[in-house]
Amino acid sequence: MADDLKWELAILATVQGFYEKLLQGPVGGEVPVPAGLEAVSLQSDDDIAGTLSSMHRWLRLLDLAITPAMLRRAFTADTDPEIAEAMLRYFTRKKDPSDANRDKTDLAATFLYRHPRVSGQWERRGYGLDGSLPLSPFEIALIEILADSEVPPLSEEQTQLLRQFDQLQEEAQNVRDLNALLESGVIARVRELKRSFDAAFYHPGVLGTIAPYNVTFGKRFDELFLEAAGQIKRFAQELEEQGGTILGTVDGVDVTVEHIAALSESELLRIDYGTALEKFRRVSKLRRTLEQHPPMRRTPRPAVPLPTTKASGDGKKLAPVRPVLDVPAMRAAVTPQQISTEESKLRRVEESVRVFVRVADPKFRQVVPMRFFNLILTPSEADAYCADYLEEKSLRAEVARAVLRLVAVVARMTTELEELRRTESSPSLWKLHADSLIVLLEIERTVHENTGRVITSAKQQGDPSAVETLQASQKKLNDCSDLVIKTLTAKPAEKLAGAATAK
Repeated sequence: MADDLKWELAILATVQGFYEKLLQGPVGGEVPVPAGLEAVSLQSDDDIAGTLSSMHRWLRLLDLAITPAMLRRAFTADTDPEIAEAMLRYFTRKKDPSDANRDKTDLAATFLYRHPRVSGQWERRGYGLDGSLPLSPFEIALIEILADSEVPPLSEEQTQLLRQFDQLQEEAQNVRDLNALLESGVIARVRELKRSFDAAFYHPGVLGTIAPYNVTFGKRFDELFLEAAGQIKRFAQELEEQGGTILGTVDGVDVTVEHIAALSESELLRIDYGTALEKFRRVSKLRRTLEQHPPMRRTPRPAVPLPTTKASGDGKKLAPVRPVLDVPAMRAAVTPQQISTEESKLRRVEESVRVFVRVADPKFRQVVPMRFFNLILTPSEADAYCADYLEEKSLRAEVARAVLRLVAVVARMTTELEELRRTESSPSLWKLHADSLIVLLEIERTVHENTGRVITSAKQQGDPSAVETLQASQKKLNDCSDLVIKTLTAKPAEKLAGAATAK
């Protein structure tokens, strides 16, 4: 039993090390590890069961931070197959029915198939354990890798389902272009087919069938997508040479030469297909539109190109000139749909921060790693995020809920401000993040109104500590919203002066 626990701990330690390395970029340095889970501590034989329990909780948190798309990027030709094998054992043992866990398992198995330890290792077929049923070498390898994992046997119905992958693979191979592939529904059918296996998805026979399909389909998809993107870029180049800017309209939105210049085929192909599917469809629609209606010259090129930047006295270019936004008018035009979309993002931020704070080491829980920055919480804010009484109808629950929302809005505003700074060279992307900040400013007004009501209740009930907590969080939001307004309404000269001063 002790050896089994040590073996499981070794698997989890490998996964932990890989996850922490993967998160170093997003958090900007080493990931703080809970006490007892440092590399040195894991060498000890003391209380292995307790260490395993802590490790499982820690990995559940890291799992929330690691998306399938991040894993796809991380699995490169240089990745040690032993890491992928440990990941596969970990995902299979979890028995997590979620789409995310299934997708991560799918990626790990596909990586192992795509990168065998010995070249050509999976090409020769063997025989089944009963001497008659053919088994692929890859499935035999999976049986060995997952030998100590409990997976349910395949039913006859599930065995029949596996045979559909050959038919779907042939269908994908025969399509003529990206649009035909997307309209065929193959991607959706395969995803639903994978989901239908439920817990049996982790069976070596299922993974041994799906991984080769993924490799073959992925190769064909990449070919068709790159062909479509290449044709669109050729159209864009020809149009730009003629002096035009608008290629066509997709879903009611004009697609410009600038949009196509920002298209990164390699970047799209590295993210999760499920996440990128809508972007792939837009590329496909645009290609079809261009084939049916080649772009005409719509905007003549001026004799003297209009500058997008201003030069300093010594001839050096400064930051691009941005429009001065009419914030009040834009806030008045915010739609309920925009509010609803942003509310969903705020709820995800609240949940992510809450998960981190509840499981993090008490010494680190007030420093929450976000994508571009560390979100610093006050002790009262950290306590609110740890509260287990949020559903109560009480003052303390109202205070905690108000604090959660105040912190989430600050986090979202800070993220969008950073995105704004990083997209200075792309006016279209800059405008998208500016629009998000406008919606957040409108939400902030509602948040302040609700916070004010809670502060009034706290004063009436004689709870000065609650009032102090809310006012402190409210001030942080006020400071953040002031910075947003100042950024969006700064005059070009002010921005350029700021850029020059920064230099």
